[in-house]
Amino acid sequence: MSIDLLNTLEQIHTTPLGIERIRRNLGLADQIDVVAWCKDKIREADHIVRQGKNWYVHIGHVSITVNASSLTIITAHKSKKG
Repeated sequence: MSIDLLNTLEQIHTTPLGIERIRRNLGLADQIDVVAWCKDKIREADHIVRQGKNWYVHIGHVSITVNASSLTIITAHKSKKG
């Protein structure tokens, strides 16, 4: 259930390479805290679903992928739809 991800929001993190990847994929400015930005988007999510080992979070035209075991943000990108 998506409530599981929301209950562990404070534990969500990413790697330095993950920060670079997300920043590049979404075109975020250098001064933006990428992890905080993703957590805010997760809180406001339109749709959260767990498929296998990952959570997939959708809000507007952004998709965020979080590993369910480690709670690591793997990637985020602009949705191809819409």
